Amino acid sequence: MSSAPLRVGIAGYGVVGRRRRQVIDAHPALRTVAVADRSFGPQGITALPDGLPAFSDYHHLLEQDFDILLVCLTNDVAADATILGLERGRHVFCEKPPGRDVADIERVIATERRHPGLKLKYGFNHRYHDSVRDALGLVRSGTFGRVLDLKGTYGKSKIISFGQSDWRSQRAIAGGGILLDQGIHMVDLMRLFGGEFTTIHSIVSNGYWGHDVEDNAYALMRSDAGVVAMLHSSATQWRHRFSLSITLERAALTLSGILSGSKSYGAETLTVAWRDEEGNGDPREQTTRYNTDPSWADEIAEFADAVREDRPVEHGSSDEALKTMRLVYDIYRADPDWRRRWDL
Repeated sequence: MSSAPLRVGIAGYGVVGRRRRQVIDAHPALRTVAVADRSFGPQGITALPDGLPAFSDYHHLLEQDFDILLVCLTNDVAADATILGLERGRHVFCEKPPGRDVADIERVIATERRHPGLKLKYGFNHRYHDSVRDALGLVRSGTFGRVLDLKGTYGKSKIISFGQSDWRSQRAIAGGGILLDQGIHMVDLMRLFGGEFTTIHSIVSNGYWGHDVEDNAYALMRSDAGVVAMLHSSATQWRHRFSLSITLERAALTLSGILSGSKSYGAETLTVAWRDEEGNGDPREQTTRYNTDPSWADEIAEFADAVREDRPVEHGSSDEALKTMRLVYDIYRADPDWRRRWDL
C-alpha cells in the first residue's frame, strides 16, 4: 500500500463541496488536487485563491490525474458523473441522493459491476453521528429485545434554504422534493434500525409551497417481521426538527436533534427509557447529549480506508443506496393520486 496521499477531485464546489474539502485536506491520507463547479462559468477562474486548479465542467476535471472523484452535483447529473468517474478508473464518493430516481442508481450499479476493483460510496452522513451509532449499538446488543416500531419526523421550514439555488424545487432537476432531498436520511435510518419495509401506505402533497415536488410526505410502513414505522418528511415544519423514536420490548430510544452546519436542529441527544415492570408509564430515563459532530470526518475516513486497504464499503454502498431509493419511490407510489399525477 502506497504511503502517498490519495488525490481527490471534487465535482461541485458549493456548500457541501467546500465542507468536504475541509475534511479531505485534514485527513493525512487524502489531498484535494482540483475542483469543478458550473458557477465558475466558461470564462471563469482557472484556479482558486490558494492555487488549486478549478474547472467549470466536471468533464474537464476528469481529464486531470487523481484517484478519487467526489460528486457534489445536482441530482440530474450526479449519476452521469459517477458513471463517468468509474469508467475513467476513479473511485467515487457521491452525495445522496444517488440521482433523480431508481433508474439512475441502477445505471450506476451496472457500471460499477464492470469495474470490480473500484470503490463506490454514497454520502448517507447521518449513520456516522454518534447518537445514531450509540443507538444502533444498543439495538444490536439484544439487551432490550427486538424492535417493535419506529416513529420519525424530519422537517424544515421550506424546500429552498436561504442563499441556495432553487433547483431543489424543480422536478426536472431534483426528481423529488423534501422526501428525496432530506427525508431520505430518515428513510435510510428506518431501514438501518427496522429492516426492509414491504407494506407501505402514504399521503404525499405539495399543497403549501406549490412547487412541482412534494413539500410533505407521510408514510405508514410494516416489515415482514412486523416492525411498524411512521414517517413524516416536511418542508412546512417551521422549526427545523429531527426526531426518531425506536420502541423495543424492554426500552424506548429517542434520538432528538442532529448536529448540522446550520445549528438549527437543536441539541443532539439520545434518551433511553427503560420499561417499567409495574406499567406506571413513568420509567427511568437517561439522556446523553452530544456536543461534537465527527460524522463528516469519519465518513470520509471510512472511505479512504476502503480504498487504501481494499475493504468493502461499510455504510453507503450502492446496494444500500438502491434499497433506500426504492423505498423512497415506494412511498411516492403508495399514494395513488401522487403516482398518477407524475406517472410514477
